[in-house]
Amino acid sequence: MIIDRLHEAVLNKGNVCVGLDTHYDYIPEGFKKKFNSPAEAILNYNISLIDALKDKCAIFKVQISYYEALGLEGLKVYAETLKYIRSNGMLAISDIKRGDIAKTAAQYAKAHFEGDFETDFITVNPYMGMDSIEPYEEYLKRGDKGIFPLIRTSNKGARDIQFEKLENGKAVFEHTGDQIYELGNKYLGACGYSSIGGVVGCTHEEESEAIRNRYKNMFFLIPGYGAQGGAATVVNKLLHKGNGGVVNSSRGILMAYKKYENGELNPIECAVKEVEDMRKVIGDWNE
Repeated sequence: MIIDRLHEAVLNKGNVCVGLDTHYDYIPEGFKKKFNSPAEAILNYNISLIDALKDKCAIFKVQISYYEALGLEGLKVYAETLKYIRSNGMLAISDIKRGDIAKTAAQYAKAHFEGDFETDFITVNPYMGMDSIEPYEEYLKRGDKGIFPLIRTSNKGARDIQFEKLENGKAVFEHTGDQIYELGNKYLGACGYSSIGGVVGCTHEEESEAIRNRYKNMFFLIPGYGAQGGAATVVNKLLHKGNGGVVNSSRGILMAYKKYENGELNPIECAVKEVEDMRKVIGDWNE
């Protein structure tokens, strides 16, 4: 199953998920000047990063909004980026956060698990109800696709709804997570984790250990590290024996060159150093 491939990638290459949320403004000026358009610069920056980082990270995550904002040319870059990741034997998460139901959700599944935008995992928003998850099961049953529903996100606004208490004493995110976890037990891989994972941010430390204990078979996509303030100490509580999750960093890697503006390293070398440092910090906390 697809989750076994991801589990194995973490064993071999660590927990880093490289977020290709590639805004044109994030690309260094010297790199931009080599290309005739923002779309061309973004694609080539992505390709350079993939080439440099494919042996140092477990997976890449591509946030669709950065490409949609550029119109048709941007969507071509999105498709080519996914194709390039997967042609290099790497796994891709498409961060699309779809949250609709029935036939509409089935079309989202078809759009991102087949054709031009085919990927390995997608993020989905379950807060419309469990019937927003059901249309993806056709692909999960095949074993080569997975989903990461939102459970407890990394943004400050998560407390507006996800932390609210229900009459049964559960927080909304716990009520949601419990249903997703139960469904996920239908899609367990040999590694013991499910191809239905969960998005759990590392910016709220107080309940992170309880979340890991509550959802033992759930593989986490962990956003919020670095630029959003998430720390390795929290990541440690969300992992299990160094596995069970990948930790996303986007801007921290894409703009790592800003830490080394004295010109010692080129931008791609800076990204490599950032990933290596991130792996070491996370690894040290999980020894």
